[in-house]
Formats: sequence, C-alpha cells, structure tokens
Amino acid sequence: MRAKRYIATFLFFFFVYVVNAQTDALHSRMDSLANETAALDKVVRKLSHFKVSGYIQGPYQYGQEKATLKVGDKNENTDEGFNRMGIRRGRIKFEYNDGLGMGAVQLEVNDKGVDFRDLYLGLKAPWTKRSGFQFGFFSVPFGYEVCYSTGRLESPERATIIQTFFPDERDLGGMISLRTPKATDPLHFLSLDFGLFAGNAIHAETDNRKNFIGRLGAEDSFGNGGEWGAGFSYYNGSVYNPTTEVYTLDGKQFVKSEKEKPGTYLKREYFGLDAHISFISSFGKTTLRAEGLIGTQPGTAGSSKSPNAGTRPENLPENALYKRPVLGYFFYLIQDIGETPFSTVLKYDAYDPNTKIEKEEIGASGSHATRTDLAQNTWGLGALYRFSKNIRLQAYYEINTNEKSSFVEGYEKDRKDNVFTLRLQYLF
Repeated sequence: MRAKRYIATFLFFFFVYVVNAQTDALHSRMDSLANETAALDKVVRKLSHFKVSGYIQGPYQYGQEKATLKVGDKNENTDEGFNRMGIRRGRIKFEYNDGLGMGAVQLEVNDKGVDFRDLYLGLKAPWTKRSGFQFGFFSVPFGYEVCYSTGRLESPERATIIQTFFPDERDLGGMISLRTPKATDPLHFLSLDFGLFAGNAIHAETDNRKNFIGRLGAEDSFGNGGEWGAGFSYYNGSVYNPTTEVYTLDGKQFVKSEKEKPGTYLKREYFGLDAHISFISSFGKTTLRAEGLIGTQPGTAGSSKSPNAGTRPENLPENALYKRPVLGYFFYLIQDIGETPFSTVLKYDAYDPNTKIEKEEIGASGSHATRTDLAQNTWGLGALYRFSKNIRLQAYYEINTNEKSSFVEGYEKDRKDNVFTLRLQYLF
C-alpha cells in the first residue's frame, strides 16, 4: 500500500515537472514570436513609406506626309504618309515618404534612350505636415496641365504651348507650398506654390539668373462626386542672348538693335489662367478643362521654344533672340459613357507665337518674321477604353491647321500634317 503511495507521489511530481517544463517552453516560444512579430511590424511600417509606380505607353502612329510623330524617325518619303511604332514613355518612379521628409527619383525609358524625369527631396512643416519645401528637378507650379500626369492625360500629348514653353514640364529649383494648417479650415480649398527655378528644364543650370514661378489655386468637391478648380499662374524670368543682336517688334516688323557685348538677357514673362470642373449625371462623368497663357517669349528666328539644353548657346547669328508677344489656350471635354469603360474626348489647342503680326505680314520683305511666327491650332477627337484600372487603350486623331503666308515656303497653304495615334498603356 505504501509502495503505491510512493509511486502515485512520484508520478504526480513528474507530471507537475513536465507541465512546468512545457509551460516554460510555451512562454519562451510566445516571447520569441512576439519579438519576431514586432520586428516584422517595424519592417512593414518602413516598407509602407516606400512606393514604386510607373507606366508604359506603346503607340502606333500614322501621319500625313508633313507630320511629326512622337515615336520613330522622321518621314523617309515626304511625298507620302508614313507610320511608326515604338515606346513613347516608359517611366518608373521610386519614392520614400515618412510623413515629414521625402525623396523621389523617376526614370524615363523610351525608343530614344534613357533619361530621368524627377529627382527631388521634400520636407513637410512638422506642426501641420501640409505645407512644405521641395528642391531638385520636378514639375513647375504653373497652370494645371504641367503637373497633370501623362499617364492620366486624355490626349496623347500636352497642349502645344505647354510643350513649347515648358519642354520637359520640369525644372531645377526650390519651391515652397503653403496650405491651411488643417484640412477642415474654411480656406482649406486654397493652395499657393511658388519658387525660384533655373529656367533650363531638366538640364544643368547655365547662368546666374533665377526665374520666379508661382500659382495660386483653388480646388474643392461638391454634390455627388463633383469637383471644381481654378488657378492663376505667373512666370517672371529671362533668356540668355549669346549675341550682340536683339530683334524687337516695331509695328509689323522686327527691328534689329545692337548691344555693346554678348551675354545680355531678354525678359520672359507669362500670365496663366486655368479652370476645371467635373460632375456626374445619367450620361456618366463629364469633365471640362480650360487653360490659357499670355505673355512675352524670347526665341530665335527658327524656334519659339524655351531653353532646354545643358550648355549655353554659342555666339552665332542664328542664336540671336527675337522678343515675341504670345498667346496660347486649350480646352478639353471628356465624357464617360454611363458606367461603361468607354470615354470620348474632344480637345481644341491653339498657339499663336506672335500676336502682333499675321498671315501675309509674316515673311514679307524687311519683316524678319519667319515660319516660327505662324499660328497653329489643332482639333483632337479621341476615345478611351479601360480594360481594367491598369490597362487603357487610346485612339486619337489630330487635325492640325497652320496660319498661311505666301511669303513663307511650305506654308503657302495648309500643310498635310494630321496624325492618328493608337496607344496601349499599362499603369502600375
């Protein structure tokens, strides 16, 4: 009997020992698991600050004999229409944002090579994290379309005046962004962005001058899914003149004046207005956008395009500057077809590089005006089909019309330069 009690006691203490050992092992495993979970959570939180995005656009384009396409080489036979296919844009953007500071790099890969588009850092005001400062290469704060991603754009390209005055849409500079302290403040819909920029697009700075660019904007929602916005933009800068010659308008003619030495500057100044509204009805979502720009643009005899080269122009006669009063404007009408993945697009785009002279005044004897001074406008008709939120097919036809002058060779009548684009895009 006593032996049975000894055995029972032994078994009891052995069971307690085994249970305690298993409990200790379980606690140890749970502590280890908790530590692993905490470490994993820390990694996930850090990764949530990191974002990779991008898109690839693969178009087929057909142009009439005088057209300029955005992919492939120029027309090999200028008496016939031609077609090209290629990669218009292949972009990938890496961004890290911890809520207070951020850094971003965006690369561009297309059928013409590899380049970068964005390279900047930013800091948010720690007390609100709504206002902030940004420095590097990034989209300039002028108008609405300059900052509107080409991955969302309803036409194949930006408006003519945007491509001409902001050839890379980006510039090197520093920008301050101001917002109300709270998103619920009465003036939360207002925004102010302004800064100093090199004025040379995404290339190295080449002179001591800085250009001011700023935009005061307003944007808010209304009703059931409606949105509206408007903005006023201002650009005040200059363009380097490598020669001693400057051409300014006197009546209907350019008059040449001589400077004492090369290396002077001509004023570059733009005023811009933009507005947009979208609303939902039984027909689907309707979007209207309009933007206009007026000002002074220094260019050469052969081009009214803004500077975008990594070196200053040489002291050559063809690089002498012409001071031109300019006007450009455009509008979009985008209509979603009910709840289907279809949308239709109507766009009008007008650019007048010289508002003081027109038609037969251009190219006339003694005017010094060239084909660069001829106005142009474009009607665009398009359709979009969204296979998913990532895949979009775009069909678009551009009807290009140019101002005519019997004194400018090749522009005595309207040029045959209409373009059709069929483009597949993948967004990620």
